[in-house]
Amino acid sequence: MNAVVIAVLAMLILSLLRVNVVLALIAGALIGGLTGGLSIEKTIEVFTGGLGGSAEVALSYALLGGFAVAISKTGLPNLIVDRMVGMIGKNGESKAKTYSKVIIVILILMMSIFSQNLIPIHIAFIPILIPPLLIIFNELKIDRRLIASVLTFGLTAPYILLPVGFGGIFHDILATNMADSGLDIDMGDIPTAMMLPVAGLVVGLLIAIFVSYRKPRIYQDHQVVQVEKSEYSKAGIIFSIIAIVAALAAQLYFGSMIIGALAGIIVVYGSGAIKWREADNLLTEGMKMMAFIGFVMLAAFGFADVLKETGHVETLVGQAADAIGNNKALGALAMLVVGLLVTMGIGSSFSTIPIIATIFVPLSLQLGFSPMATIAIVGTAAALGDAGSPASDSTLGPTAGLNADAQHNHIWDTVVPTFVHYNIPLIIFGWIAAMVL
Repeated sequence: MNAVVIAVLAMLILSLLRVNVVLALIAGALIGGLTGGLSIEKTIEVFTGGLGGSAEVALSYALLGGFAVAISKTGLPNLIVDRMVGMIGKNGESKAKTYSKVIIVILILMMSIFSQNLIPIHIAFIPILIPPLLIIFNELKIDRRLIASVLTFGLTAPYILLPVGFGGIFHDILATNMADSGLDIDMGDIPTAMMLPVAGLVVGLLIAIFVSYRKPRIYQDHQVVQVEKSEYSKAGIIFSIIAIVAALAAQLYFGSMIIGALAGIIVVYGSGAIKWREADNLLTEGMKMMAFIGFVMLAAFGFADVLKETGHVETLVGQAADAIGNNKALGALAMLVVGLLVTMGIGSSFSTIPIIATIFVPLSLQLGFSPMATIAIVGTAAALGDAGSPASDSTLGPTAGLNADAQHNHIWDTVVPTFVHYNIPLIIFGWIAAMVL
């Protein structure tokens, strides 16, 4: 049996049994290493060495957390929450409640989409904005699995489709690795090729909203642990918006989330909206807020390095290529399923592209797929598994906000719903794109 398959299945089964995700990743890494022929000592060594690979990610999240907390101190999140509360129906009529639910879902969807391109703070906005809204969700009896689905859609669909912000990084990695694998493409073709797969995500979102989670769900009004509420002033709001613009500009210019977050923090402090003597406390608060996600990412990098060390990632991709033969329909499906397994094992769609492109690009051309179809296959195969993975920031972020009052389970209320509603449609629509483009 392939070590990647065994390790990923072990990690998923343990997670579904409510074992802590970090422990599930460590156990999965040990099982994968031993299955792949590594000794226990070598597995531990590789896992430990892999932890260092997440240093940049951990620092990025820490600074993004600090930036988010600094922005919260200016009062901008409170202004947004107050405006949202003001749009909610004041009476108990069902029409007013339905209208309020619609407004909330649309606004949260917009904020999550903007976090990937317009306001590049990624998941750092969720623990700031979502906890204050939980009492409103409870009053309206909104199923939090619906909100998790909306957030995860906004965290994944934009980078897959739009070449801006995180999407610019994803598209650049895709184009570069496809060129290195023998197929030069125009980056302008990527959004067109990925439009149909993203339509699958839209279908999944609509099913979650109008079918799966449309019924009321009861939650208790527990005290919510959140960042201390701040009053807002006109000057503070203006400078926070300037800081967001500066963060976006710096990130796009330097290609670094770290520099982007740092630029935003400097603008906030330089404006006087936040005092310099508060800097240390704010950064510490931000780091605490993102601590769980950081630990999961650390374990995920170690897990990924163990799987790479076994050599079974490439073996899995090669075995799929050998089994395909000349069957285009089977070939497209197999490549997508392998991409799902690899991404759930590696933990990042961005890191999956270099692994699968080296074999999938020549194989797609050999099977007679067009360049556009090949883009759709490789792009979709990489994106699969981001939503629905226990160790993905696209699921960890929503849980960080929705579980602020300990009533939202990471696996059963975020991971399983997003896996079902997004990975299944993404495979179907990605396969259709491969066959028609």
